[in-house]
Amino acid sequence: MGTKVIPVTTKRKSPAKKQRALEILSRLKRLYPDATCSLTYSTPVQLLVATILSAQCTDERVNKVTPALFSRFPDAASLANADLTELENLVRSTGFYRNKAKNIQAACRMIVSEFDSVVPNQMEQLLKLPGVARKTANVVLAHAYGINAGVTVDTHVKRLSQRLGLTEHPDPIRIEKDLMGLLPQPDWENWSIRLIYHGRAVCKARSPACISCELADLCPAADN
Repeated sequence: MGTKVIPVTTKRKSPAKKQRALEILSRLKRLYPDATCSLTYSTPVQLLVATILSAQCTDERVNKVTPALFSRFPDAASLANADLTELENLVRSTGFYRNKAKNIQAACRMIVSEFDSVVPNQMEQLLKLPGVARKTANVVLAHAYGINAGVTVDTHVKRLSQRLGLTEHPDPIRIEKDLMGLLPQPDWENWSIRLIYHGRAVCKARSPACISCELADLCPAADN
């Protein structure tokens, strides 16, 4: 995984685009007032593991896997010392299970050896962990430590941000940089969660429900 860190400071965006982004944010807050991270976890390391498992997998599936996983291996030390085959079998149904199990164990070994068994709360340190890129690091920082270091960009956030005309870039790092320049820092993470909710409920990849979308008048891609 890459370890590129992008700065919080970004180039100034056009007032019209920024105003539209803020209105979209306001509506998302109204539409999804109780939106929160849908992964089930009790500790920062469990959140880290669940987020790694969520790659190309639904949160619902991850939440079915993690109770048995965390019952057997509840912390970084136990995951670091787990039998890899057993770990693979526990996470098998999330897909790409061999690579995920390998990264989870390697990350936990580094957490134990370099960070005194505590998941780090700095972006630069998190990005050193195997299997951790900015998406995972942003989730952990925001929900485990209350730190909005960036905007989480998953497939929903990428798709909707492009449809809404807030970015023209395909690369998640460039998309994140664009969104950081448009949105207030305290809202960076809840923007992502609410946009994910909207992507699941309304703005689906194959059949966006533009006719019933409350963002349609703000969306250049809406089928009006």
